[in-house]
Amino acid sequence: MTTTDPASRESWSGNRRVATDSGRVVRISGPVVSATGLPHTRLFDVVRVGVEQLLGEVIKIDGDLVVTQVFENTTGLQVGEPVEATGEPLYAELGPGLLGAILDGTQRPLQNLSTDGALYIARGADPPRLDRDLRWDFRPAVDVGDRVGPGDLLGSVPEGRAIEHRILVPTGVSGVVTSVRPEPSTILDPVVDVDGHPVAMLRRWPLRRARPVANRLPLTVPLITGQRVLDLLFPVARGGSAIIPGGFGTGKTVLEQALAKFSTADIVVYVGCGERGNELTEVLEEFPELSDPRTGAPLMERTVLIANTSNMPVAAREASIYSGITIAEYYRDQGYDVAMMADSTSRWGEALREVSSRLEEMPAEDGYPAYLATRLAGFYERAGAVTCLGTPERTGAVTIVGAVSPAGGDFSEPITQNSLRLAGCFWALDTALSRQRHFPAVNWLRSFSQYGLDEWFDREIGSDWSPLRRWASAALQDEGALQEVVSLLGVEALAAEQRITLRIGQALREDLLQQSSFDDLDASCPPQRLLAMLRVIHETGAAMRSAHQRGVAITAITSAAVLTELGRMRRWPPDHVDDSATRLIQRIAEEMSSL
Repeated sequence: MTTTDPASRESWSGNRRVATDSGRVVRISGPVVSATGLPHTRLFDVVRVGVEQLLGEVIKIDGDLVVTQVFENTTGLQVGEPVEATGEPLYAELGPGLLGAILDGTQRPLQNLSTDGALYIARGADPPRLDRDLRWDFRPAVDVGDRVGPGDLLGSVPEGRAIEHRILVPTGVSGVVTSVRPEPSTILDPVVDVDGHPVAMLRRWPLRRARPVANRLPLTVPLITGQRVLDLLFPVARGGSAIIPGGFGTGKTVLEQALAKFSTADIVVYVGCGERGNELTEVLEEFPELSDPRTGAPLMERTVLIANTSNMPVAAREASIYSGITIAEYYRDQGYDVAMMADSTSRWGEALREVSSRLEEMPAEDGYPAYLATRLAGFYERAGAVTCLGTPERTGAVTIVGAVSPAGGDFSEPITQNSLRLAGCFWALDTALSRQRHFPAVNWLRSFSQYGLDEWFDREIGSDWSPLRRWASAALQDEGALQEVVSLLGVEALAAEQRITLRIGQALREDLLQQSSFDDLDASCPPQRLLAMLRVIHETGAAMRSAHQRGVAITAITSAAVLTELGRMRRWPPDHVDDSATRLIQRIAEEMSSL
C-alpha cells in the first residue's frame, strides 16, 4: 500500500492525532486570540483555546507569537488560559449521514450542540460530526484479489430513497483487496482491507484544500433552475458559477431557496452564511416539509444545510463556506451533480474584514483585506465539471451560486466587483422591479451569462430555442428603450409598430419572466413549458403585426380580449403544455384575423 503525506491525504481510520504543544493566551481581541508556547504549530492548524476548549485556527505566526481566529464566542476568556495545539488543520468529516443534516459553520450537528434543552449553543461543545453508532448496509463492489487505487469504487450504502452513497478508495491508498465485509457497519468499522490495512467509510479532508480530480471538463450542459428568466436569458452551466447581487428586499434568499428546491442538481448544499436568524429559521422549518419533485421523497434526503446566523461568531462564517464546498466536492467525486448555494458571500467578506482589522493589517478598498480577491477566487475556482478519480469512469460537477448583499445596492463595491470577474453568470437583482412586485427581480438589461449553451437547448428542448431566445432578448431591449419615451411623452406618441413592440415586451415581462415562488404550479417551470410559452408570445406578435398591416386600428389590436389569456399560460396542465400552446396560438390568430 502506498501513501502520501498525512497532512494532504484523507484520514480513513477515523483516529485523531494527539496534541503536540500546549501554550498560554497572551492577548485577546474579540475572535482573535494570541498565544505563546506553541513552537511546532503550523499555519491553519487547529487549536483548542481556554479551559472551555474553544475551537480555533492559526491564521498568523510571528516569531513565538501564534495568532488564532476562534470560531466561538470568546466572552469571558482570560489571559493566561491554556491553548492546546492539535497538530492538524481544520477537517471535514465525510461519509454516510451527511445528507439531511443541519450543521453549524464548523460542521457540528446543531441538534447536538445544546445541553439540557438550552436555547443557545454550548461553548466548547465538540460532538461527533457524523453518527458513530448508526449502522449502514454496506454493499461491496470489489472482491478479494482486486487491485484498487485512489477513487476506485469499493461499494455503496443507501442514503435515503434518493441517493446511493458510494464508498471510494481514499486518496493516497492503493493495493490489493485482501478482505471484504458485506454487512451492516458503522462509519468506523472496517468494510474492506487493502493489503491487510482496514478501510472504513469515514473520510476526513482539510477544508481549505480542493479535492483531486482526474480531469476538468468543458461546461456544455446547463443546470436547469426552473426559473424562466434564468433558464431562458441567463443560463448557468452545470459546473459553472453564478452570483446574485441585490439590495435589501430584492429577493436574493427566496431565489436561492427556489434554486435549492427545484434545480436539476442531484444534491444541494445550502450555506446560510451570516444571514438573519429568522430567515434561516424559515429554511430549517420549511426544507424538512418539502417533497422532492423528482422522487416524491423528502427534499432533505438529498440536502445538506449549514446554518451560520449573523449573531454567531464572525470567524465561523469563513469556515462555513469551506465546509460547504468540501462536502459538495465529496459528493461530486461520487459522480453526482451538486449545487452549492452560498447566502451570502458579502457576510463572509465582512468576517474577513473584521478579523483583518483586529490583526491590524493594512486595509484595501472599503476596509477589506488586500487578499479578498484571492480568497474569493480560491472559492469560486472549486466549481467545475470533472472526470472523477478511479473506476468505474464517472463524471460529477459542483455548481456555485453565491448571493451578494452590496450595501445600498451599490454594485461597484469590492465584493460584487471581485465576484463579477470570477463568476460566469451575473444575475443582477433590481430594487425597482422588486418594488413593482416583479419577482424574480432579475434585471434583464444588466444581467448576463458567459456560458454558450444554446446548442444543448436546441438539441434537447427544441430546435427553435436559440432563435426565440435572441428574439425575446431583442424585444425586451426595444421595449426598455420605448419605456423611456412613454414616461416622457405618453404611449400615444409612439408609432403603431412601436406600440405592438411595447405590448409584446409587456407580455414577455409579466406573462413569461414574472414567476411566483409561492404558487405550487408556477414555482418551477421546466424548459419544455417555457419554450411553449415563448412560442405563443412570438406568434402573438406576428398575429398583431398582420392585423396592423390589414389596417386594423392599433388600439383594437393592443386591447384585444384574447391577450389576457397570455397571463393564464402558467396555469396550463403540466401534461398538456404543447396542446394548450397550439390551441391558444390558433385562438389568437382567429381573433386577430376577425378584427
